[in-house]
Amino acid sequence: MKDNNLSIKIRILDKDYQVNCKPDEQDALKASATLLSNKMEEIRSVSNIIGIERIAVMAALNLTHDLLQSEDSAKRDAAASKLLEAADNKLDSVLFELDSR
Repeated sequence: MKDNNLSIKIRILDKDYQVNCKPDEQDALKASATLLSNKMEEIRSVSNIIGIERIAVMAALNLTHDLLQSEDSAKRDAAASKLLEAADNKLDSVLFELDSR
């Protein structure tokens, strides 16, 4: 099977990196690199953290926190949606019984 990966250049916090990715994942990789670079730049500009490694760890912690909050929110939304669907089904059942009388 032929390897169809592309080698693309991304820039994170003023440093270029060559990264391999599948052609259909190129846009997502670039967006991820931009998000990471922006988060690292934000941390560097508002804190006293020195060193790219420490900035990268703080950015990873912040982005992971955001991800976990989003997942929790999605789970709550899914649970609420199930409750609403169950209530809707119950209401439809009651209305159907009333119409049948």
